[in-house]
Amino acid sequence: MKLYYAPGACSLAAHIALVEAGLPFSTERVDLRAEPHKTESGADYKTINAKGYVPTLELGSGERLTEAAVVVQYIADQAPEKGLAPACNTLERYRLQEWLNFISSELHKSFAPFWKPGTPQEQKEATWTRLSQRFDWLAPQLADKDYLMGEFSVADAYLFTILRWPDHFKLSLDRWPALLTYRARVGERPAVKRALKDEGIG
Repeated sequence: MKLYYAPGACSLAAHIALVEAGLPFSTERVDLRAEPHKTESGADYKTINAKGYVPTLELGSGERLTEAAVVVQYIADQAPEKGLAPACNTLERYRLQEWLNFISSELHKSFAPFWKPGTPQEQKEATWTRLSQRFDWLAPQLADKDYLMGEFSVADAYLFTILRWPDHFKLSLDRWPALLTYRARVGERPAVKRALKDEGIG
């Protein structure tokens, strides 16, 4: 398998999942700031993923998967013995999907105005207010457990990735100590450290 990624982007969740799963894989960095987006090898990234964003996971068959929440579940299912996702067709699997959807739609996508150059400051402030409301709900969910599902899962790889972004934009999570503690805990996992180091951000 090959993972197309951009350092620190949502593709980091897939990178962490691959290391946690112990699966053989390679990576290729994508420069999302270049127009057109270019891969390390000089390819036009849109010929690989016409959506133009990461992650893209290229399978041994040549098929490609996109969308972080889908990619991490696929990875987990390739190494079921690692327990990165509950078994399919169980209520716990739907709980995992519930978390992945929340992270994707309520947290991940909400950061879009911060990534877009030229976003007015008042829009950024309104966006942070909405995100803060989501964090107000999220923090108590982690007050009495180490990980979202009790044991580490691919949802934690995704949430950890998103919780790194406030620092990038000089936004503080100090209001939510449980989130800071959780982020630090996940960050100490060997697989997470390796993925961060491999991307040059650890």
